[in-house]
Amino acid sequence: MTRIKICGLKTLADVEKVNRYLPEYIGFVFANTKRFVTDEQALAMKQALDKRIQAVGVFVDEPIEHVISLCSRRIIDIAQLHGAESEEYIRALKEKTDITVIKATRVQNAEQVARQMSEEADYMLFDTYKKGELGGTGERFPLEILEESLRKMKAGGRAVKPYFLAGGLDDENVAEVLGRTACFAVDVSTGVETDGVKDEAKIQRFIEQVRNIK
Repeated sequence: MTRIKICGLKTLADVEKVNRYLPEYIGFVFANTKRFVTDEQALAMKQALDKRIQAVGVFVDEPIEHVISLCSRRIIDIAQLHGAESEEYIRALKEKTDITVIKATRVQNAEQVARQMSEEADYMLFDTYKKGELGGTGERFPLEILEESLRKMKAGGRAVKPYFLAGGLDDENVAEVLGRTACFAVDVSTGVETDGVKDEAKIQRFIEQVRNIK
């Protein structure tokens, strides 16, 4: 079964919405974007979050001490790294915590995708590349690029880690996308929003679309 992550929660009202539909993961964004939340906002949301849902902290080149602090306070269960974090950074984070790590890359071409595959991370995440944006664009990338890269990696004997797929997903296209990929999880933010606010009806429809795929 494909897992689901609803990213960019900002309010307790957002938590109430996801609690009713139980995606496997939600995301708190600690990077400097329109979905940024403070540690205390994230703590309040985590305390209200259904225990069956894991909280993912989204970071961009964050000082490792801050990530470790959020782990130790049990505000996040998983770290998603969207910057230029090195393999040494990921290794140090995993040595100092018991956290799962997702390493994100913004898809540009097949060679770049293969080159940026992390050996230290537990999962990869593939998102849309847009100059000046770190993610959350609501735009899709050509799946052919990812398909070509993964095919070449397998042909060359390289293992392909389980991966999250992000970028422009919504309830109207997620079934078609899942028909073409073997992703571990889908990650959505803009696609379940209306005017920048999490839309409960869209969350429900998105989750139903994924759950109904056999």
